[in-house]
Amino acid sequence: MTLIDGKKLSKKIESNITAEVKALKAKGVTPGLAVILVGDDPASHTYVTMKNKSCENAGFYSIVRKLSKTVSQEEIIKNIQELNKDPKIDGILVQLPLPKHIDTSKILEIIDPQKDVDGFHPYNMGRVVENLDAFAPCTPAGVMEIFKEYNIDLKGKDVCVVGASNIVGKPMAALLLNANATVTITHIFTKDLASHTKKADIVIVGVGVPGLIKEDMVKEGAIVIDIGINRLENGKLVGDVDFENVSKKCSYITPVPGGVGPMTIAMLLSNTLKAAKRRVG
Repeated sequence: MTLIDGKKLSKKIESNITAEVKALKAKGVTPGLAVILVGDDPASHTYVTMKNKSCENAGFYSIVRKLSKTVSQEEIIKNIQELNKDPKIDGILVQLPLPKHIDTSKILEIIDPQKDVDGFHPYNMGRVVENLDAFAPCTPAGVMEIFKEYNIDLKGKDVCVVGASNIVGKPMAALLLNANATVTITHIFTKDLASHTKKADIVIVGVGVPGLIKEDMVKEGAIVIDIGINRLENGKLVGDVDFENVSKKCSYITPVPGGVGPMTIAMLLSNTLKAAKRRVG
C-alpha cells in the first residue's frame, strides 16, 4: 500500500508557484487574491487563515474582507463588484458555506469568471465539462494532480465518485471523464452504495460522513481518495473512509489530514497565478 502524501506534493507545487511569482514581480506584476469571509464559523476562519498564509508565503498580494453573519446579500454583491473592478485583484474567493439567508448561487455568479479562482462560476464549470481551458474547482483539480504525480493512468479505469455536490462531486466526475475514465456518481439517494464502490478501481469520496467507506466496500488493490474532513467529539480529524481497515486492501490511499486538503490550497494558488498571467497576456 502506498500512502499518498498530499502535503509533500503541495509544497512542491507551491515552491514552483513561488518561483514564478518572483519572476512576475521582476516584471512589475504581483498576483492578487481577495477572500470574502461572512460570519464567524470557526472552520471557515481556520481555512481562510491558512489560505492567506499560503498566499503571503508565495509572494501574492492578499486581502480578506470580513463581513457580519447578518450582512445583506446586496452588501456582499457590492463587495464582489468592487473587487471585480480592482486591477490589483486577480482572484476572488467567497468562503463557503454562506448564511442561510444568502443565495449562494447568485453570489457565485456575480464574480467575474476571469477572477473565479475557486472555479464555481457556471461559465468555468461549463468549460470544464466541455474539456476547455478553465479554472477548475480546486479540490477536484488537486485530486487530478495527485493522479499525475503518482503516475496513475485513468484511461479506462472504473471510478466511483461518492458525492454529487457542485463543489466536488460533479466537477470531479467531469475531470475524470475528460481523462477517459468510466465514471459512476453516487449520492445520498443511491441504493446500495457498496454495490457501486466494490466494483470500482478507484473510489473518490467527499460527503462529510465519518467512516462511511468500510473495508468490505472496496475491492482488493483499489485506489481510495478521501476528500472528507470531519472533526470528532474528541477533536480528532478523520475522513469519510475507515482508514485503518480500508488501507489494508488498497494499492494507494490518501490520509486525513495530509492528503487532499493541502492540494486544495495549492490549486487555489495555481489558479490565482494563472489569472495573473492572463491579466498581463
